[in-house]
Amino acid sequence: MKTQTPLNFVIVGHVDHGKSTLIGRLLYDTNSLAPDKLAEVKKISAEHGRETEFAFLLDHLEEERKQGITIDTTQVFFKTQKRRYVIIDAPGHVEFVKNMITGASQAEAAVLIVDAVEGVKEQTKRHSYMLSMLGLKQVVVVINKMDLVDFAQERFNEVCSDIENFLDSINIKPNYYIPISGIKGDNIANKSLNMDWYKGLTFMQSLDELKNNPANIEKDLILPVQDVYKIDDKRINVGRIEAGKIKTGDAIKILPSNQETAIKSVEKFLEETDEATSGECIGFTTQDSVFLDRGDIICRSGAEPVVTNRFRANMFWMSRKSFSIEQKLIIRCATQEIRCKVETIEKRINSSSLELVEENSDKLENLEVGEVVIKTKKPIAIKKFSQVQELGRFVMILNENIVAGGIITELD
Repeated sequence: MKTQTPLNFVIVGHVDHGKSTLIGRLLYDTNSLAPDKLAEVKKISAEHGRETEFAFLLDHLEEERKQGITIDTTQVFFKTQKRRYVIIDAPGHVEFVKNMITGASQAEAAVLIVDAVEGVKEQTKRHSYMLSMLGLKQVVVVINKMDLVDFAQERFNEVCSDIENFLDSINIKPNYYIPISGIKGDNIANKSLNMDWYKGLTFMQSLDELKNNPANIEKDLILPVQDVYKIDDKRINVGRIEAGKIKTGDAIKILPSNQETAIKSVEKFLEETDEATSGECIGFTTQDSVFLDRGDIICRSGAEPVVTNRFRANMFWMSRKSFSIEQKLIIRCATQEIRCKVETIEKRINSSSLELVEENSDKLENLEVGEVVIKTKKPIAIKKFSQVQELGRFVMILNENIVAGGIITELD
């Protein structure tokens, strides 16, 4: 079967609800473990008088990380017949929020794990809110430890009802609810013989049904201009194609000036070409004498980003000095840099606990997230983070230092 693009996802949930066991079980069931690691885990489990304890796998990997053995510190890999998967295992909720906002992590989906015995806990709600805040739309809810409630359908339905009511209030509509036992393996890779009342997909089947984010090459053209060089009699505009593709002769539109022209040539270092695709850093010239500058956005007429001077965002404050709403900032989005101010802070949220600190505030403290309305001095070309991350993500600059990062959630 043809291998698809890997899917990146994150597993969140209350601290004792079985995340490590689920990850260990996934690695085991997909044969993603070296035989010596599996043998060691079985040995440790036997020494503790338990059946194979899959949570030990994560402890084992963590120990290797500490010893400096070559292993990715934030990602766990496995694959099914359909494709490869990357579990983004952030070391803490603050770090995960920060990494998602600043682009260090690219989760496309989330798994919310809930203990069948304990049900929905405060941390379950916090983590669910985090998913909503980050705009993650694909969510699988797994009700774990079904073996501890005698695999009872009634208990599964109770917990599902509780979590569904809460998720509905924060606009998350899960793709699937699945009863599992991480320790026993029920409904992970194989259908459970203990829950014949459950007719849905296994957990791994549900992962295979999730969609990758559209490849940037399939999206509409987004090319932020980084610089302009004059070489002989040519003005060569340079930048990185963030989405879409470009070739000689293509009609283009320039934002925010709304000028229209066409591509005269595509320039690559030491390479003759007439086209380029997303991810490539290129130079280009235009058929008409238009004067581009850093921060201009090249796109196609009829498929432009929104040009506005006001939008809503979730902003993560990263400076030790608190932010006051009177302060003037510079927003950097792609190569655009524009003076701006935060008009309103509708909510202040503690990014560690994800608890609401205050509504309608005038300040943010270090590591707090604000649901804010931002107004720019000049129009800015943007997209929602869920549409084009490169134009939906920004940083804030104060006194030449990056003090905040954010994602655009709504366009006015």
